[in-house]
Amino acid sequence: MREEVSNWWKQALRDLESAKNALRYKDYYVSSFLSQQAVEKALKALYIEKYDELLRIHDIVFFAKKVGLPDDLIAACKRLNPVYAETRYPDASGKLPAYEYSKDDATNDLKDAEKVLTWIEKKT
Repeated sequence: MREEVSNWWKQALRDLESAKNALRYKDYYVSSFLSQQAVEKALKALYIEKYDELLRIHDIVFFAKKVGLPDDLIAACKRLNPVYAETRYPDASGKLPAYEYSKDDATNDLKDAEKVLTWIEKKT
């Protein structure tokens, strides 16, 4: 694995661990954000490996389709895609992310992220 790809992959794994820690400490919106970030970085690692270029966009559905994720994982990416903006900006959804994300939200986002990363790990 090339160093650039490895760096993106390692950071994705670390973000996933941080998402688990945030969930444990009831920082649900942080956990959801880090779950989305783990998926984005893992997908970018695979995209870089496949296409030898880095695109600086945050649309994980785009990356999921380009690297050939199966439909169920593309659906997981569709659920996670809005999390990037919703957890960072209070005006993105009209709600304060710190108070809107529940344990169920964070748990589901983490499960989706784990599924995507497991699939990607098998491909790299």
